[in-house]
Amino acid sequence: MLVGITILLVFQLIGETAAYFLGGFVPGPVIGMAMVAVALVATGGVAPLQPAHRQTLETSRAILANLGILFVPAGVGIIQHFDLIRDRGLALLAIIVLSTVITLAVTVWAFLLVKRLTGGSVDE
Repeated sequence: MLVGITILLVFQLIGETAAYFLGGFVPGPVIGMAMVAVALVATGGVAPLQPAHRQTLETSRAILANLGILFVPAGVGIIQHFDLIRDRGLALLAIIVLSTVITLAVTVWAFLLVKRLTGGSVDE
């Protein structure tokens, strides 16, 4: 499993690097996923690479099989506190929208401040 996760992470790193140099047109994990799929198809019949190929497939299957578990705590929390969501849903929605707008504004302000302090042009 360690070999499989290492291979998956290396391909994600390669994908992130490619995305950086391509200007972020396609997300890095998507590039890495496509590259690992091509590599798995290409190395499927190569005898010396069979153990790595098998471990990568087993690791991928294990991750996908357990992916749903990551959503269980959020779902349980929503159902467990549904009465609060029903009673205060509008206030929660307003807070989420307002905090998102404030976060975006502060992020843009911080970016512009750092850009000016480092002598870079904002138009770049």
